[in-house]
Amino acid sequence: MILLLAPMEGLLDFVLRDILTRVGGVDRCVSEFIRITDQLLPERVFIRDVPELLQGSKTASGVPVRPQLLGSDPLCLADNAACLAGLGAEGIDLNFGCPSPVVNRHRGGSALLEEPEVLYRIVLAVRRAVPGHLPVSAKMRLGLHDDRRAEECALAIEAGGASELVVHARTKTDGYRPPAYWERIADIGSVVHLPLVANGEIWTVADAQRCREVSGCQSLMLGRGMVANPGLAQAIRAMDAQHCEPVVMTWPVLFELIDQFWWLVVEHLDRDQQTGRLKQWLNLLRRVYPQAQAAFMAVRPFHNPADVVNWLKGQRLSLDV
Repeated sequence: MILLLAPMEGLLDFVLRDILTRVGGVDRCVSEFIRITDQLLPERVFIRDVPELLQGSKTASGVPVRPQLLGSDPLCLADNAACLAGLGAEGIDLNFGCPSPVVNRHRGGSALLEEPEVLYRIVLAVRRAVPGHLPVSAKMRLGLHDDRRAEECALAIEAGGASELVVHARTKTDGYRPPAYWERIADIGSVVHLPLVANGEIWTVADAQRCREVSGCQSLMLGRGMVANPGLAQAIRAMDAQHCEPVVMTWPVLFELIDQFWWLVVEHLDRDQQTGRLKQWLNLLRRVYPQAQAAFMAVRPFHNPADVVNWLKGQRLSLDV
């Protein structure tokens, strides 16, 4: 059983990966996608998007990070994958699931699920371009507008030589609307032999348990559920260990993570991005933590990072009382 931290464009970047992997329970992360068009990217671009490459392709807490590539040109993807391998990447992941209209219009992400033969050529080219010991994995949705070719796409990815396949159990048209169709992952599992990882609508331990039962997968990829509840991976592991009452992360413990997140944001992101990133995380946290609602409303008007610093100081004083 493995628990993966999902790639989430514009949200789960190297800063939040650092924070969430400090909590524990995650076996591996996948980076936000790196868009490949028609050229070999300079090394600085890979390091900008996946700075963990400078520390053995691991987060500060030692969790492996696998860079993800997105594109439709097999040879160009292969060249960039080989460059990443030379930079010490833990492996290469391929994005066949992004639902962004802009990405799809440029023949990337889930748009390729209409072209299983292209999926095959991409995986095959990347597999041949990187050393044999490096894993090449992929992530797909069930399809573009419908799921009729889901098995065909999975078989193409397997035939190309992928070592693992994450299936987000929705189509591009479904977007992120519930439900996730976990039963379709079981259908895919009946025709392929490579390891499958289930993804989509896993917000709670109960969701994880149900997803495993329906999909037939023991391994899971956690996305928004882990962002909203940073202790989710640990709680799932507690379930596996048959601990009836997994420890829930308290607000004071979570506040320490929020504080650490803020200072990483200040260190690494441009000033005009900083307050927005904090609001973005608090907005998801309030799904699980009532205290996050008050925190979100407090910081919502802020645009000056100095206001956030003063708010954090006030919160710390109140928590210390």
